[in-house]
Amino acid sequence: MNMDPLREMGRLLVALGILLVAAGALLSLGGKLPFRLGRLPGDIHYSGRHGSFYFPIVTSVVLSLVLTVILWILNSLRR
Repeated sequence: MNMDPLREMGRLLVALGILLVAAGALLSLGGKLPFRLGRLPGDIHYSGRHGSFYFPIVTSVVLSLVLTVILWILNSLRR
């Protein structure tokens, strides 16, 4: 089955738009959520006398899992 390239591009743009709206809603409502992205338990934070180091490892894993599920769903809808 050969799809029209413009139709495929339209679907891709709609999916990206939905992702951008979801990301914008998450960022604008971030302070009201029961958890703070970037400050989850397990994120590494070290403060020394001359500087500090912060690595949001748990936040990265959570975002990776969420994006994987979203992309898996989008891929299954494409078929």
